[in-house]
Amino acid sequence: MEDTHEFVEDLHKRQSKAKKNEERQNKGHENHKLPNKQHSTNK
Repeated sequence: MEDTHEFVEDLHKRQSKAKKNEERQNKGHENHKLPNKQHSTNK
């Protein structure tokens, strides 16, 4: 029974970390992305 409790605690920690990472990376704000420089021309 203790293993289940530990698993649930660990799951909640991972979920909160994932949510913080999403917010930090602005996944919800696609229109605020910086333009990438993948196809820039080097002259």
